[in-house]
Amino acid sequence: MRDKILFIINPISGNRSKANIPDLIGKAFNHYDYCIKIITTQFAGEAPQIVRKYISEGFYKIIAVGGDGTINEIASELTDTDAALGIIPLGSGNGLARHLKIPLNIKKALDFIKIAQVKPIDYGKINNRKFFCTTGVGFDAHIGHVFSKLEGRGFINYIKATLSEFRQYKPQTYELICVGKTITRNAFLITIANASQYGNNAYIAPKANISDGKLEVSILKKFSILKAPEIGLRLFLKNIDKSSYVETFQCQNITVKRKNPDVIHFDGEPAEMGEMLNIEIVHKGLKVLTC
Repeated sequence: MRDKILFIINPISGNRSKANIPDLIGKAFNHYDYCIKIITTQFAGEAPQIVRKYISEGFYKIIAVGGDGTINEIASELTDTDAALGIIPLGSGNGLARHLKIPLNIKKALDFIKIAQVKPIDYGKINNRKFFCTTGVGFDAHIGHVFSKLEGRGFINYIKATLSEFRQYKPQTYELICVGKTITRNAFLITIANASQYGNNAYIAPKANISDGKLEVSILKKFSILKAPEIGLRLFLKNIDKSSYVETFQCQNITVKRKNPDVIHFDGEPAEMGEMLNIEIVHKGLKVLTC
C-alpha cells in the first residue's frame, strides 16, 4: 500500500518563494510509491481545517511546509492522534526543525521525510494554547509583538527591532509557582522551553529535552547594553545557562503571575493573555517524523 502524505504549504512564511515547491515534491515522491496531496493555504487558520479533512481520508503523514507558526497551526491538530508531523523548514527561525535536526535544504528535507521514523515528542500548553518550541513573557514577547507589525521579515529585521527596543524596555516583576513553591523575580524575560532554541540556533534553553516530560525555565534578569554582546554570543554558543544573569530550573507545570494583561509569545508568534499564565507539559503527545 502506498504511503499517503499530505503537504501543506504556507506561501507567506519566511522570505523565500514557494512557487517551485510542488515541483520539487513531485520529483522527490513518485506516484508509484506514494500517494501525495499538495495544498497551498489561502488564508491564516485554514491549515487546521485541511488537516482534519485529510486525516479522515487516511493521510497519516502531514508535512508542514513553512516556519514555526505554520508548524504550530498544523501540529496543534495532530496532538494525541495517530498522524505524524513532518517538516520542510521554510520559516525565519525554524526552531523545531533545527532541534529535530531536519535539514534546512529543501531537497535534503524531502529526502529526510522518506527515511524518517515516527517518534513521539512532548508539547506544551499555555492557558491551553499549544506550543512546541518555547513560550514566554517579557522582552522576547514584546519583540515578537513589534516584529509582527513590520513589513519585512527575516533575521536581520528581527535584530534591528531588538536593538531599537532594548534601551526603552523595562523589566517586570513576576510570581512563579512551581510544585507548591512561589518565587518572585524582576525579569527581563522568562522563557519556558520544550525545545532548546528560539530558532536561528539561538539556544535559550540548551539543556531542554523534547521528550523527557519536563519544561526548562530560563529567567534572564536585566543587563546593561555593554553586556548585550556577551549575552547574544552565549545564546549562539549554547551556554546562556552559564551566565550569571540567567537562572534555570525544570518543572512539569508552572504558573506565572504578572500585574497586568500583556503579550506572550508561543513558537515565535505573539498573543495577548491575562495576568495569570498556566503552563504545562504533555508528555509524548505529538508524533513527528525524525531520525
